[in-house]
Amino acid sequence: MTDRQILITYLSQFTLQTKKIDEVLALMEKPSIDNFVKLKELNKLFPPDIVNEMIDRAEDRKVSLYLSRLREKGITVVIKGEENYPKKLVDLPDAPYHLFCKGDLSLFDEKSISIVGTRTPTNYGRMVTDRFASELVKEGLVIVSGLAYGIDSISHRKALELGGKTIAVLGSGFNHIYPAEHAALAHEIEENGLLISEYCPSVDSNRFNFPHRNRIVAGLGDGILITEAAAKSGTKHTKDFALDYGRPVFVVPGNITSEKSALTNELIKSGQGICVTEAGDIVQELGFEKRKKEKRVLLQLDMVQQKIVDVLKNGEKDIDTISAECNLNINSLNSYLTMMEISGIIKRMSGGVYMLA
Repeated sequence: MTDRQILITYLSQFTLQTKKIDEVLALMEKPSIDNFVKLKELNKLFPPDIVNEMIDRAEDRKVSLYLSRLREKGITVVIKGEENYPKKLVDLPDAPYHLFCKGDLSLFDEKSISIVGTRTPTNYGRMVTDRFASELVKEGLVIVSGLAYGIDSISHRKALELGGKTIAVLGSGFNHIYPAEHAALAHEIEENGLLISEYCPSVDSNRFNFPHRNRIVAGLGDGILITEAAAKSGTKHTKDFALDYGRPVFVVPGNITSEKSALTNELIKSGQGICVTEAGDIVQELGFEKRKKEKRVLLQLDMVQQKIVDVLKNGEKDIDTISAECNLNINSLNSYLTMMEISGIIKRMSGGVYMLA
């Protein structure tokens, strides 16, 4: 590592804003830890207790220990201005100076879409997120999201399930995966995609980190897709960052009576969002070449199965509605639904609701 890389990696322990690191580097002709601790302006830049801590941690032994611990944990630190830093972030006004990474760094250069939305999606939100993520992965796009409950985790899991690639941007350090229930998902992403954070591993999660994290989610995507979000959703932060960065905002329309679709519908109404109903809309708008679809072997359906498919073409339905519209008793219907689910024709959602796969 160069002296500059070592200095910035060392500074990463103190959770400094980009502007503050800019100020520090501007004071040094040759950035290095030795020159940093000799700066007379340190007391003007930081409170006295922080200055004392910085000088204490600047000992060669402590710096070496910090760097070796990162290596032992398989963490790569990519630094702004260096070759492996994501090109999509370089020109952003508030681009992070450093990113802690675990996984495949080549994903930074791939075509990508950031998928965001509510942490508590409806069945409709889960369905459309699952569908769009599936189609976008099949088009070769990397899925970027924030590892949160709801839309984020659905998007990550679908990418992994289909053998696609996904990037998760954390609002905490690697030692404090949030939410804790997603630790296994984070590990799977680390193994088959890319896990990143601008916070050093020891930094715990707090409510201020997540809106700040959203600028990276917005920046890493060639565009962002909002599948379902309420009016006061934190998704608004990601949307604002995307618009500031000149990224297109794609929006899935929702039920006008659903609070969970209030933000998405408003973005379409105001012209801030581009209404999309299938992945092809996004691929075309971004100027990506659409992949040729593989020929699929059509399954031969009997009359009852075809009736069920026809009913579900109009949207998801619960078992009682399907029973009534197909004129089948529940026991017989259950057998057909089970066979069709195993064959991959339909999918069962929570609450006994079914939809076409």
